[in-house]
Amino acid sequence: MSYVQLATSLIFIAIPLILAFTLKLGLEKDILIATVRSIIQLLIIGYILTFVFESDSPIYILLMILLMIGAATLNVIRKGDGIPGIQWIVLATLVSVEVLTMGLMLGLNIIPFEAQQVIPISGMVIGNCMILSLLFLNKFKDEVERGDEVIELILSLGGDTKTAIDTSLKSAIRTSMIPTIEAQKTMGLVQLPGMMSGLIIGGANPMEAVLYQLLILFLLLTTAATSAVLVGYMSYRKLFNQKSQFIGLTYRKADK
Repeated sequence: MSYVQLATSLIFIAIPLILAFTLKLGLEKDILIATVRSIIQLLIIGYILTFVFESDSPIYILLMILLMIGAATLNVIRKGDGIPGIQWIVLATLVSVEVLTMGLMLGLNIIPFEAQQVIPISGMVIGNCMILSLLFLNKFKDEVERGDEVIELILSLGGDTKTAIDTSLKSAIRTSMIPTIEAQKTMGLVQLPGMMSGLIIGGANPMEAVLYQLLILFLLLTTAATSAVLVGYMSYRKLFNQKSQFIGLTYRKADK
């Protein structure tokens, strides 16, 4: 695709802009900002990846992965306000999931240690982990806010912290995992996944593209489960003090 063709494709930005303006949705500014940011960020990352791929240095590969983890962490912690130490919890989760998934793929020789393979797949893992962490935190905070009286009641009756928070915790984990599971059920019937479509457009054999896409689907399912569980079980402890008393979300206490 040439830059001229890319410029022509901006027609797909004009359509939502016109609709937002006509219906007075107030989204025009957000659409423009999102478009400009995506163009700048992707062009920059394109030049960076070209350099990293050509050098194929393990140091540059590691630095690229750390950059992605750092950016994902910053994005998630904005949604985790109210949970003490959430930044370290999210960072530990992202690093753990990346080490687990990439370690298994490299250790079992599923993929070679090459920049062209490691970086794109790591980006999918980290990005999915980020989204799942966001979904979990939004649901978990909502569950805690609605069920704080039940939590305190269970504690007053002699229940431990794990028992008191168990319903809210598992509900949030389950809710955050559902989109990944449901998307996998309809894959290939309702939609052709992004990686598979990209490989086919790039000229790869369709069956080879299918095999790679299946790898990604299995990988994302593991990512969904481990990220939600890790964030969940590290987060809930922060809602109780050393005496196992429920302190809730800190910003709610500050408001009081």
